[in-house]
Amino acid sequence: MSVEILKQGAEGRLYLGDFKGEPCLIKERFVKKYRHPELDTQITRQRMKAEAKASGRCLAAGILAPKILHSDLNTHKLYMEYFDKAKTAKQLIQEIVASQAEEQAKKSLLEFCTRIGGIIGKMHSNHIIHGDLTTSNILIDPKGGDYDIVLIDFGLSHYNQATEDKGVDLYVLERALISTHSEQPFLFENILAEYRRTCGKDEQAVLSKFEEVRARGRKRTMIG
Repeated sequence: MSVEILKQGAEGRLYLGDFKGEPCLIKERFVKKYRHPELDTQITRQRMKAEAKASGRCLAAGILAPKILHSDLNTHKLYMEYFDKAKTAKQLIQEIVASQAEEQAKKSLLEFCTRIGGIIGKMHSNHIIHGDLTTSNILIDPKGGDYDIVLIDFGLSHYNQATEDKGVDLYVLERALISTHSEQPFLFENILAEYRRTCGKDEQAVLSKFEEVRARGRKRTMIG
């Protein structure tokens, strides 16, 4: 089986390869030399299992995520569905801003953010915590004249009803948008508006926790 490295980071590398003759994405986690070998194996396996479970839960809830084709706990590799024509939400936002007139760009971005907010609300209403909810972990998969939104990279995900964890998810997304798209401050506001309509009965509790997390984040920034 031939492989092509697409991305390499601190946690692992992504390959383009194949599984049973079909193109797929292979995610391989690195061995962490600074951890005790048994502990490292345990943590790695837990995160691989969590990623596979979160992806399956999303799909069961009608939220698009990569299908896990195979999990090899011994070699620390996940084989998953590959979206070959997809781009990240970060890339799409940048392209819309660069290629469209201001009013049209804002209209396109508002529609886009509404869809994202609905998906995140649905994810949280099913108590799925992403753990690293950034615009780099939201894929846009073109479908004719439209597109699908696919959530990816569930390596830090877990299942939890806690409103704190949902608030942290929202805060991470807000910080990602501020850091890369600061000239479009309305993006997160629009995502949050739709989120409130779809996140379920815990809406007020989640948003209260989000405000607490945001306040703590601002305090850390001020203190340094």
